Amino acid sequence: MEDVRIKFGIKVKVLRLSRGYSQEKLAELADLDRTYIPGIESGKRNVSIIVIEKIAKAFQISISDLMNTL
Repeated sequence: MEDVRIKFGIKVKVLRLSRGYSQEKLAELADLDRTYIPGIESGKRNVSIIVIEKIAKAFQISISDLMNTL
């Protein structure tokens, strides 16, 4: 079974690319350090619910939409 961190990272990357955002732009929109997004996308970061909420807001989607299909 694939680790949920990998699945979440893939989802974030797909959403980011579909919106034409760089990793730096997403980090800015989500009020995160620019080095944080690569760690999420690679599945190396264990993200908190606060970070999940920030990313969802940056994409202007609900947390449930962000977490759907994991």
